[in-house]
Amino acid sequence: MFRTAALLLSVLLLGCGTADWSADEPPESLAAYGLFDGDPRQQRPADGVIPYRLSTPLFSDYATKHRFIKLPEGTAASYQPEEVFDFPVGTVIAKTFSYPAADGLQDLVETRILLHGDDGWIGLPYLWNDQQTEATLDVTGGARAVTLAAAAGPLPAGHEIDYRVPNQNQCKGCHRTKDRELLPIGPRAGLLNADFAYEVGERNQLDHWREVGALADGPATSEAPRWAVWNEPQSGTLDQRSRAWLDINCAHCHNPEGPARTSGLDLRYVQTNPTHWGVDKSPVAAGRGSGDRLVDIAPGDPDGSILLYRLESLDPGEMMPELGRSMVHAESVALIREWIETMEQGPTEAAG
Repeated sequence: MFRTAALLLSVLLLGCGTADWSADEPPESLAAYGLFDGDPRQQRPADGVIPYRLSTPLFSDYATKHRFIKLPEGTAASYQPEEVFDFPVGTVIAKTFSYPAADGLQDLVETRILLHGDDGWIGLPYLWNDQQTEATLDVTGGARAVTLAAAAGPLPAGHEIDYRVPNQNQCKGCHRTKDRELLPIGPRAGLLNADFAYEVGERNQLDHWREVGALADGPATSEAPRWAVWNEPQSGTLDQRSRAWLDINCAHCHNPEGPARTSGLDLRYVQTNPTHWGVDKSPVAAGRGSGDRLVDIAPGDPDGSILLYRLESLDPGEMMPELGRSMVHAESVALIREWIETMEQGPTEAAG
């Protein structure tokens, strides 16, 4: 039986009542969380479960991501202007990775769970069976061969993907801080300040969370941060859109508290100093991951920039992000290339 550190969930609610299990001994079946209603391939949230989206998401081999949050009854998240919201003990955050199916539904691959226990968060991967009826806990992760039944982004039907499921320790690799504490990455004001198509209609997510009692405080939506969307030019400048993509894809490690803090890079959207992004900055430790390039970002010279080299690489010892992809995200590479190419003396305006 899988066990982790003694993280007890004192108030994890599954619809009504408390759960008869804890984070010390989590359920083998995803169904135990009570997240979905009806056919799982529809990813329809059950009562009390809130679907959400990030305005700029992490790239994961063109997978579709269905995100959900379930809070203990009678509790709410606390607003933070820049950091991840403060969620109460007992919160479940779920993210399902899927690809389009031929019948218009979804081919489910995995659902990742973050549980907030008394002593912190833990991450758990659940893999869906071939019948698409249930997902079971599999802490070992590994690769799964996925053949697309329908087109996904630029990938045609029939395309084969070497999809990589992280093991539990790899979950820690992205979500931990320098104090080895696990934290969520996505649910932040700037990424949630966007509309979502709820069953009752389209609504701003921050407004909706407050209306249903899931968010306790925070400024009016017009006063909250709203980040640019990486692939929507009307949402912000080239600098802002590039920085938004780098934040969600890279800053969970490259920040002052993250696992890659020793690199000296701070790729958070709120960081306003171009040197911290890597502009004209020499790497802390040179190696084959530098591609024989001298600086992280060479203004006007994308092919002389280590950052772009690592985004274009598929070598496990060089590629960035190092987890979550088995292919190059051509669209974002084009964005970052244009961003660097247009720099003369570094970016002229900060994203934040």
